[in-house]
Amino acid sequence: MKNQVLYFLVFLFGIQISAQKVESLNLKKYKMAVLSDSLQESSGLTNLDGKLFSFNDSGNTSEIFEIKAGSPYIEKTFQTGLKNIDWEAFTNDGENFYVGEFGNNLGTRKDLKVYRIPFRNDSLIVDSIKTIPFFYPEQTDFTPKNINNNFDAEAMIFLDGNIHLFTKEWITNTVSHYVINKNLTENQPAKKLESFDTGFVVTDASVFENKLYVVGYTKKASVYMMIFEKDETGNLFFNKPLKKYSLGRAYNVGQIEGITATEKGIYISGERFSIKIKKVPQSLYFIPFEDLE
Repeated sequence: MKNQVLYFLVFLFGIQISAQKVESLNLKKYKMAVLSDSLQESSGLTNLDGKLFSFNDSGNTSEIFEIKAGSPYIEKTFQTGLKNIDWEAFTNDGENFYVGEFGNNLGTRKDLKVYRIPFRNDSLIVDSIKTIPFFYPEQTDFTPKNINNNFDAEAMIFLDGNIHLFTKEWITNTVSHYVINKNLTENQPAKKLESFDTGFVVTDASVFENKLYVVGYTKKASVYMMIFEKDETGNLFFNKPLKKYSLGRAYNVGQIEGITATEKGIYISGERFSIKIKKVPQSLYFIPFEDLE
């Protein structure tokens, strides 16, 4: 009887999560600026000392750009000297940038890594860059499966001394939360902590005051944001899903790839989106926290 009650409670919890209310928030009305043509594929976004930084997606240069919020101008360009195979995520610990070189749409990569780039006195210290390689221990099949695998990732945060990755799971529309040790320079297994059925693929994440913000989209170009709260007992987030927002469609707001939370609200960046009948420029958005209450 006890087991039956337990199964019933788990079943009810599953219904509650799957039936979570989706609120509508028109991202388009929060547009601040069209980004510079130098940053047409903003694929990661982070803030450090009140400044915004981003970089381009795969096939582009390995420069880091400082963005002037609310304008199309690039304040400063930083040369890393690295190769951009598929940079997808960006975060920092207050003293170092972390660049996620782990885009893996095909599911074939065995060279996943994070670059730690020291940043002091408004300059990169390129001769002190560290490489933090990792792998997913659950992945055994590396057959090419374009946007049809669960070992892609485009989201990363720095929290409590560690690097946290959030996967972009094309098959299941689920996100898994992994952690890797920032101090290891030998290839390490990413440790899986938890998973959650978001209903969309996650393309970036940011954490602020124990809340995790994730953005992403579906294959039908619907854009979403979810907010989670950190568990009091550790670095888990998915026990407390707080809110889910529909932000619009990619053909109105762009391909959303970047998010960073600040003291006043959330910045979101979108890559240029182009189809035959519609073109959306690369854009920067800002949502104040009071609009998320």
